Amino acid sequence: MTLPSPIPDNPTRWDGWRNYNSDNYYERLCLSFDSNPSDHQIEDHCRQLLVWWQKKLPLKNQPSNPVAQLLRAGLDEATQYLVEARTELLNPQSRAQLDEFLRGRMKENAIAEFLKYFSFSVADKVLSKEDEVNLFHIGSASGLQEAEMKALIEEELEKRGAKRKVEQAPPPPPPPPQAADPTPHADRSHDPASEFRRMVRLSGLDSELTDDQRDALCNMGENLGLTGGQAEDLIDEYLDEIEGTLLTPVPSQRGGVLPAKPVPNRAVPLKKPLPPKKNDANSQKIAEQIAGKDFATAMSPFSRAQEKAKNPNYTNNLGIEMLFVPTGSFRLGSDSRDAAPNERPVVQVTQGCFYMSRFPVTNWQYEKFDPGHSAKRAPWANDKHPVIYVSSIDAISFCEWLGARDGKKYRLPTEVEWEYAARGTDGRTYPWGEHLDRGDVANFADANTNFAWRDGTINDGFAETSPVGSYPRGVSPFGIEDMAGNVWEWCLDFFDAYKEKPRLSPRGPAIGSKRVYRGGSWKSRANTLRATARNFNMPAYSTNDVGFRIVCECS
Repeated sequence: MTLPSPIPDNPTRWDGWRNYNSDNYYERLCLSFDSNPSDHQIEDHCRQLLVWWQKKLPLKNQPSNPVAQLLRAGLDEATQYLVEARTELLNPQSRAQLDEFLRGRMKENAIAEFLKYFSFSVADKVLSKEDEVNLFHIGSASGLQEAEMKALIEEELEKRGAKRKVEQAPPPPPPPPQAADPTPHADRSHDPASEFRRMVRLSGLDSELTDDQRDALCNMGENLGLTGGQAEDLIDEYLDEIEGTLLTPVPSQRGGVLPAKPVPNRAVPLKKPLPPKKNDANSQKIAEQIAGKDFATAMSPFSRAQEKAKNPNYTNNLGIEMLFVPTGSFRLGSDSRDAAPNERPVVQVTQGCFYMSRFPVTNWQYEKFDPGHSAKRAPWANDKHPVIYVSSIDAISFCEWLGARDGKKYRLPTEVEWEYAARGTDGRTYPWGEHLDRGDVANFADANTNFAWRDGTINDGFAETSPVGSYPRGVSPFGIEDMAGNVWEWCLDFFDAYKEKPRLSPRGPAIGSKRVYRGGSWKSRANTLRATARNFNMPAYSTNDVGFRIVCECS
């Protein structure tokens, strides 16, 4: 439950007030466990909620008032509970203990869900091989480990007096005929796509291929006569193919079936729903629920909590705060009336986890890499302002330098990573929500500027760029700030139209003539600050309203 802005005076118009006494301190302050809330956000939410409850105190003298009856004990207790949540979340030790408690609760819920499906699978006291494979898929998607699932299955089989179904091994298949290569080498040059497919398969590369490997494959494709885009599509086709192979359950040498090997940073899909048992209406209902779940594009709260525990936030040796963004699924692009043609079609994508910097790279941080850049600083800018007058080539060089210095793999974000970090999974228009009607969420063309397209009704406090972190109320669902306005931000991808089919952690073209940047700037009209808006320019382009932020790949 996010905190609406402004908070409705009428409690029937939002449910967040009901959480004031929750045992989850995040919920008390209308914060999310996944949102990486900063100390400022914790303080701000607590302050806004305390003010809301303070305004309701006169209702204590009106016991017959329907609103007073609705709020009841909260009129006396809310202040105490909210202050307690603020105190606990601002203390690193108690916050870590809370996170551990919440992960334990999520694991309990995941186990309960697993056992519910187990009960359905052994309704006739027999666990078939197919049902066991499906149980492994369900448990993997819920975040359970293979050893945990095996132990649970063995314990429940013994407790319920159930047994595994003994199945006869099928006869070994006949050896495949030795067929000659249907495509003579002399004729392959006439079909560059087939030849490129063959070469990609022979490469033996897996789904974790690097940018350099992808570029090398693209060059091979171009040498065969393909365009860069065609080569990219064939590489993606190959990756989809091997991902499907990796997710196929494999027989165990000790009998039974092992769960599918998960693709790194991705949820494990359910290959086949559990078959319904005959004459059992409840079992049929559960089977339909399983079949309706899309385990390829959604992760359970426990899975996300495990990811977060394995990948804690950190600050690198240049002082850049790197926040963890968990795996998630969302709809890339927009079909709203304000959307540009290049924001369509809307595509369902699942993005694996990664780190992203809380703020754009600043002048001080960039000039540790390039001291000479100080001569390019704008007259109004100090160390804390986002760096400008940097091309995408400069930004990529900075990432390579920082990676060598820090021992990690830094790069620019892909378009999908950038949009997911800005919007989360709920399809919001701006990082903070649906509306841009106030001056404390973003820096754009406001009353301080002289642009013909400015919004003269809003004052954001700055005529040009602002120091990073000036708009904590404009934070994204993952705690990332300044993703709308201030400066455009370079992305890794070259511009291309969206492809309609659903994708897993997709990347745009690695080669092209124009590179994408996102987010709008201090010179932009409000419409351009939408999280789905796209812009692009030559890789060597630099100006006074384009900067960048960085991502780091999870190990």
